[in-house]
Amino acid sequence: MDAIKFIAQDCLKEALPQFEIGDTVRVDVKIREGDKERIQAFEGTVIAKRGSGVAETFTVRRLSYGVGVERVFPLHSPNVASVKVVRKGKVRRAKLYYLRGRVGKAAKVKEALK
Repeated sequence: MDAIKFIAQDCLKEALPQFEIGDTVRVDVKIREGDKERIQAFEGTVIAKRGSGVAETFTVRRLSYGVGVERVFPLHSPNVASVKVVRKGKVRRAKLYYLRGRVGKAAKVKEALK
């Protein structure tokens, strides 16, 4: 098992920003359409992080035309071009699944003071 972790260390990206649960992030994703490739942005609140090493993922939630949309991104995927922190959030939970049942201003996360 340690040999697998040792090999997986080579695949890890180094230049990733430190973001936490509750932060609003902008994830740039590479989209392939035929032989063309473009970058699509997905901006929302990080509601969960799980896993470790190569298998680490994070879930981003946003509202699109009044409908909640969640996407799970592998942190070290080559399809994730970049992750930028737009604003820091102030939360006291490890998972923010309770935001799924909230509407309007109640579904927002307070901004952390610097």
